[in-house]
Amino acid sequence: MSRSRVSRPPTIIDVATRAGVSKSLVSMVMRDDPGVSDVRRSAVLAAAAELGYRPNRAAAILAGTRTRTIGVVVDDFRNPWYVPMLDGVREALAPHGLRLTLADTLANAHLGSSPFDDLVSLRVDGVVLAAEGFTDLVVPADTPVVVAGERAEVPGGLDVVASDEAAGGRLAATHLVDLGHRRIAHVTGSGGPAAVRRAATVTRLAESGIPALVYGAGPTSEQTGYEGTRRALEDHPDLTAVFAANDVMAMGAIAAVREAGLRVPEDVSVIGNDETPLASSPLLRLTTVDPHNDEVGRLAAARLVELIGAPHRPAPTRTLVPPSLVVRSTTAPPRA
Repeated sequence: MSRSRVSRPPTIIDVATRAGVSKSLVSMVMRDDPGVSDVRRSAVLAAAAELGYRPNRAAAILAGTRTRTIGVVVDDFRNPWYVPMLDGVREALAPHGLRLTLADTLANAHLGSSPFDDLVSLRVDGVVLAAEGFTDLVVPADTPVVVAGERAEVPGGLDVVASDEAAGGRLAATHLVDLGHRRIAHVTGSGGPAAVRRAATVTRLAESGIPALVYGAGPTSEQTGYEGTRRALEDHPDLTAVFAANDVMAMGAIAAVREAGLRVPEDVSVIGNDETPLASSPLLRLTTVDPHNDEVGRLAAARLVELIGAPHRPAPTRTLVPPSLVVRSTTAPPRA
């Protein structure tokens, strides 16, 4: 009676034998060492592909080699603003064969664990930090970090790539003013982007002689958008427009408007910010400000790749991406 044989996975020695090179040279190829010639690199990669060899990432980490992985930290998976940003990050990493691993600030909050420290412990080659709350961040000398998005406080010495949030706030306010609205509420919340949008909105409305009706406190969530808009409508029954600090808050704002027996946009116009996948949904068709977070992600990741390959850490830079207005069906001139 014959016994079934379980084939073992190929090893680095198998690859070396197939390619006719040493084990150490295979190791150099797998960690993308620049000291390997193109001919030998091609031979090793071809042998690895033929055998179905996959490098042992855990062994690479223990050996202190590069993991060819970039970590990304976001605030909260419940707010989809980060979806376009991740598309841009992937676009920038793909030509370099770098993989992406994602963490959010809430996933392991019950353990008191920092997502940044968790990523560093995995020996990622660099981190895109797209979240708040890292003012006391300790960045290892061998781990480049680029901040994506406007943040309330940025640890010193870090590069920043963000949308021009002040320009975005002005775009939204100007759109409503140009439509003829004069009773406008801005529903906002905590965080760096919201603070910059709020300041720009208040300034732009003041330039047109319009009082700033600012509502909302706490996280920039759908519930905050709902509660802020509900209170604004109670305090100002003649309200004709709402600028919500992001698209998720705009959903809450629309719910509050409809709950009050009013229509969007016939009675109250609503505009959001972030151009998330929600905004373009045929069910919502939300007018919003597009901060071009895909471009923010692409530029942040491209800068991170530069820093990973730099022999010396260059002076930090700050890059702002111009936003644009996307007009859909939730804004219109005020009722007569």
